[in-house]
Amino acid sequence: MSVATAFAAFQQIVNADIEDVREARARRDLFKKAFLPEPDILEVVPSGSLARGTHKEPIHDVDVILIFDPVKHPGWGEPGQSAADALDYTRARVNALLGTTNGTVETAVRLARWRNHAVKCFIDAPNDPNEFTVDAMPAFRRDGMLFIPEAKSEEWVYCHPEYLIAETAARHAEWNKFAGTVRMLKKWAADQDIKIKSLVMEVLALQHLPLASTQSAAVKQFFVSASYFIDGGSEVTDPANICGPIQSDLDYSEFAARLADARDNAVAAAQAQGNNDANSAILHWGAVFGSDFPAPTASDGSPLPAAAPVGPRPVKDTPQG
Repeated sequence: MSVATAFAAFQQIVNADIEDVREARARRDLFKKAFLPEPDILEVVPSGSLARGTHKEPIHDVDVILIFDPVKHPGWGEPGQSAADALDYTRARVNALLGTTNGTVETAVRLARWRNHAVKCFIDAPNDPNEFTVDAMPAFRRDGMLFIPEAKSEEWVYCHPEYLIAETAARHAEWNKFAGTVRMLKKWAADQDIKIKSLVMEVLALQHLPLASTQSAAVKQFFVSASYFIDGGSEVTDPANICGPIQSDLDYSEFAARLADARDNAVAAAQAQGNNDANSAILHWGAVFGSDFPAPTASDGSPLPAAAPVGPRPVKDTPQG
């Protein structure tokens, strides 16, 4: 097995099931069908990882942005109760248009609850292992960005999700493996036993994933560059320079250590591949991505042993009580 073949097989493991993707798109289109005719709606905009093409297995939610006409809602956008009012109104319209009891467009949403910025709409049966929601966020367009409610602070805040969508699309147009490789990096983050938001990895990829000819070379360079960036004390922030840090509660010291481990194995994999030792290279990539990454086999068909660690993990100065 070549390294390229192993990466191609891993890509299929990381990618969301095509039927789930079709269902996610159908749910997104259903919200567009329901809300676009509303007299106070100007646009229904796809958002989130599905819109960026960076969704991995499994799909957790589908994001849509409901762009309201500010003339029809003059009280919205002001500090105080209007943030909750906008979310309450959106939830009520979801129930009226799509609720399972009396939905006028379709009876699809069994439960709608608003969170900090959006209304989370539950469609699948309770405890369905493949459940995913539609998250509908009310917004205005203002100053070239979106102005959205924030219930916790009772304020309205700016955000610019379309910036990341456009930047991701531009990179994928230049290198058609970009979005798929981002899914691999998100899979790596999800497998760590520290909480790393998917968006952290997407923004890091935007900054540090080169548009290389092979995925293995690009991923190796990503871990080298991202490890240097995070170990140097940098924080991952909104690429549109609006919302600031993406995950303030991330343990950046531990994150740097995980990136360094991945970097060392990725470099060892590249060295092995350069020496025409595909099996060793694949084993080192398995040390990066875990047991889901395909393992090479010996000539008799038996699996080869795991790659030896490339070096001791760095010691950190950690409080002892």
